[in-house]
Amino acid sequence: MCPHQPTCPSAEAPDRDAARTLAAHPEQGWSLLCNGVVLFDDTGELLPDGAVIAPHRPLPLVGAA
Repeated sequence: MCPHQPTCPSAEAPDRDAARTLAAHPEQGWSLLCNGVVLFDDTGELLPDGAVIAPHRPLPLVGAA
């Protein structure tokens, strides 16, 4: 029930992190997105159905200048 135009991606969509932030708590390390996803600073996620998505930060490039 996203009120934004265009609507935010659903919690099941692969691009769910692109939803707008409704509440940000950087001091606690999390944000609530419009689609009900709780996004943590370590890139982990808690979906509205209780499923957990492990942190998925990109790996640093080895030997990068």
